[in-house]
Amino acid sequence: MNAKYFVIILSLFIALFVAPIAAAAYVPHVGDHFSYYEVTDLGSGTGDYTGYTEHATYNGAETISGINNDGTVSAHYSYSYTWSNSTGTTETGSPSGDFTFSPTTFLYTNGTDDQTGYDNPTVWFVMDNLIPVGGTFTLLNTEMTVESTNYSYYLPSQNMNVNVIFAQGQSSYDRNDVYGQFTATYTWNTYSDPTTGYIVGYSYNEQDTNPSGTGFTYTETLYVTSTSYQLTAATTSNPTGGTPTPAISNFTGPTSLNQTVYLGVAGLALIIIVVIVIILILIYAFSRRSRKTLPKHSYQQSYQQAPPPPSPPPENFDLTPKQPAVQQIVVKEVVKVKCRYCGALIDSTAETCPICGAPRT
Repeated sequence: MNAKYFVIILSLFIALFVAPIAAAAYVPHVGDHFSYYEVTDLGSGTGDYTGYTEHATYNGAETISGINNDGTVSAHYSYSYTWSNSTGTTETGSPSGDFTFSPTTFLYTNGTDDQTGYDNPTVWFVMDNLIPVGGTFTLLNTEMTVESTNYSYYLPSQNMNVNVIFAQGQSSYDRNDVYGQFTATYTWNTYSDPTTGYIVGYSYNEQDTNPSGTGFTYTETLYVTSTSYQLTAATTSNPTGGTPTPAISNFTGPTSLNQTVYLGVAGLALIIIVVIVIILILIYAFSRRSRKTLPKHSYQQSYQQAPPPPSPPPENFDLTPKQPAVQQIVVKEVVKVKCRYCGALIDSTAETCPICGAPRT
């Protein structure tokens, strides 16, 4: 076989073999979990909210508990919270429950983890980890744009910087609840694990205002405290600053089975590629030594090309007639006469009067 064609065939083989490995997005599986700590604050009030504040802390966890026959993912959530405001009111609670979501669209399919006020939302804690910079996805009802796939994020629970996918969403909505009616504008920054797409942390900042001059600021800050997925320490600084710790992450949680298989197959593929390259170099070297002089005009076989198959009709081709078919209507005239008994008009062909029942004649 000519070395040139051999190279082409092997290149196609390598592309077909390696491409699916490189393009495989992470799929949630049973046992995935993370715990998190969250703080919310309401303050910077104006008008009726001048001097008023709220503060709450949350400790929660999300766990993938099963994969259903229809492909949806079952999950369990639980969290405890303590809430207080500047008037001295306090409240505590420990909600928990189960829900399901799609591993491809990430939409909640049966219940939610206590999310209210959203229209057909997606989950907030996981994304497609293969979305490139500039690509978009949705968390709850917010469209997020990937700003970086190699961002250094400071993780307070580990006192170190980890490598994450940084995404940002900005939007607004009309608030109409116990707080009142406001126009709310917000910015949501999220930081996700590049290997799995699971959340590592986020920050949310919202400003509420109304025409009367009343308003307030609402913020949320969340970060994970333990995970089943291993986080990677950042080795480069962000353009905005920050000094990452270039060390191997010792974050709680083993490397998942999917990651291990991925790395193993990728390593095997790399070895195969190196071996193939060496073989091609040897084949090329030997072919150079034993190559005979080619004839002046190389032989070219002619092939009769069959005509291309007819193109299918366009999908939106309208086969409906533009004008309705002409209908022929035959009108049959029937003579009416009066009933000699009751005076009602009846058909001349009727035997009896349909009103009084008397014979027509």
